[in-house]
Amino acid sequence: MATLFKEVSYNLATLIQQIDLGIIGLPDIQRPFVWPDTKVRDLFDSMYKGYPVGYFLFWSNANIENGKGIGTSFKQKNPNLLIVDGQQRLTSLYAVIKAQEIIRENYTKATIVIAFNPMEAKFEIPDASIRRNPRFFQNISQIWQPNINIIKVINEFLQNLKKSVELSESDEENIQNAFMQLKNLESYPFSALELSSNISEEQVADVFVRINSQGKTLNQADFILTLMSVFWEEGRKELEEFCRLCRVPSKDEASPFNYLIDPDPDQMLRVSVGLAFRRARLQFVYSILRGKDLETGNFSTERREKQFQLLKSAQAKALNIQHWHEFIKALKQAGFARHDYISSKNNLLYAYIFFLIGREDFKMDLFELKKLIGKWFFMSSITGRYTGSPETVMEMDLAKLRGLTTANEFQNELDEIILSQLSSDFWDITFPLDLATSSSNSPSLYAYYAALYILGANGLFSRLKVSDLLQEGLRSKKSALERHHLFPKAWLKRNGVTDQRDTNQIANFALVEWSDNLSISDTEPAEYLPEYLDRLSGDEKHKMYYWHALPENWESMNYYEFLVERRKRIAHVVKDAYEIRFLL
Repeated sequence: MATLFKEVSYNLATLIQQIDLGIIGLPDIQRPFVWPDTKVRDLFDSMYKGYPVGYFLFWSNANIENGKGIGTSFKQKNPNLLIVDGQQRLTSLYAVIKAQEIIRENYTKATIVIAFNPMEAKFEIPDASIRRNPRFFQNISQIWQPNINIIKVINEFLQNLKKSVELSESDEENIQNAFMQLKNLESYPFSALELSSNISEEQVADVFVRINSQGKTLNQADFILTLMSVFWEEGRKELEEFCRLCRVPSKDEASPFNYLIDPDPDQMLRVSVGLAFRRARLQFVYSILRGKDLETGNFSTERREKQFQLLKSAQAKALNIQHWHEFIKALKQAGFARHDYISSKNNLLYAYIFFLIGREDFKMDLFELKKLIGKWFFMSSITGRYTGSPETVMEMDLAKLRGLTTANEFQNELDEIILSQLSSDFWDITFPLDLATSSSNSPSLYAYYAALYILGANGLFSRLKVSDLLQEGLRSKKSALERHHLFPKAWLKRNGVTDQRDTNQIANFALVEWSDNLSISDTEPAEYLPEYLDRLSGDEKHKMYYWHALPENWESMNYYEFLVERRKRIAHVVKDAYEIRFLL
């Protein structure tokens, strides 16, 4: 049987030249992102040592008009040899050899700088110490610049190095050879497989998916993004632009920018898929979007177009800025007003799916919907609902919506799930046990912080509200509020409590202003507490003890008994906040 590809050999210089001219470019199934600098450094290190670094898969197509060039500079020609696999590797090589800007995962432009120590044949990403070290040639990109005089570069490096290092003739010769070996990487050989120009874009997308499905570089969302690039390029660009704008504050135009989440395209795709197909598992969505009948296995262009229309409609709703910000308000209403208190992006994105279903499919009143989604997010956060097998759990949740036709039915279904999770046993037994951890990113801890937001609590010993002190957008060298050990670690150690799992228990922390945390330092609570209580009136003290879940005379309690009692009180505070915000 005839193959759809041929094997071609290149050297690095030829590849770079064809990229620079624009002959080699990106197909629409790829995005112009590049590896982290450390991975690019390791790539050059492997090449320098003569190791193999993988192959490339190209698509030969002289009639393509919508390929994208590599880097950010203008290209002379439209590409007719497109990279299907190995894009990040080749883009990284090009960026360093040509000192060209690339686009980072956060959509910013940058250059890659790699330093080289010819005495040790060592590559590094330059930091302050390396930039001061004369043993390092600071930027290897200079080696391959046009009209470079490599002998002059070597001599200047040696002259500078001799000011601080005594070199023998052998040392100088080794350094010269190292520079020449680096320069000669232009001749490094690569193998490439070129797909025939006779195959279709859909076949190229299928090859790309089949090749990468055996590795860990892609997931099911990537496969769907691949199909979007072939059949709906505009939709993929809309996803990427929305995610880029989520990271960029805007003063003049409506923008999805927010302080809670910087979503990636594959994450927003999951929202669209959940709304369009009521599915969380993506393993079948790729086949559905290709037009496959899951029962017969047959493919149909008509079926594919129909499924893409559903996706297009759902994505327009998911990327609607008004919907997005009303949803963000619902999360803030639940007390989650900072991105670092969102323990699970899955939880947030799944809540957005329910928001969109409630708003678009069931036409639920916006005020009531925001309250319902805030309550749902609070429940799913505090219980870690989507922590273990998120797709499986979400698939089950979506299945429960089948057959519902009214807003009341939708609301009742979610309320029933919430009630089943937040039972009296949860508040009295499960949640206090969940608090018995030293994890700094525990969902239980974040739920407590959310409760303090809802209750309008002040920081410990402070007259300033937690919500004001932890306001997003405020940046300084010291955090406005810090987690303070109520029983300081040094004091605990002196009293025989040394295990970090005990000293760093959630129940041993409280939020205090950084200046108070610094002042208290390692002083035992029985000593520092009277001074700080003198700041407060009787009513302020009563509220402080309630908000911060402190038992009376806690400073004199046995430490382990204190932890048990405070966990119960934290659970009580969180339950109060939940009921005040959502049930009253």
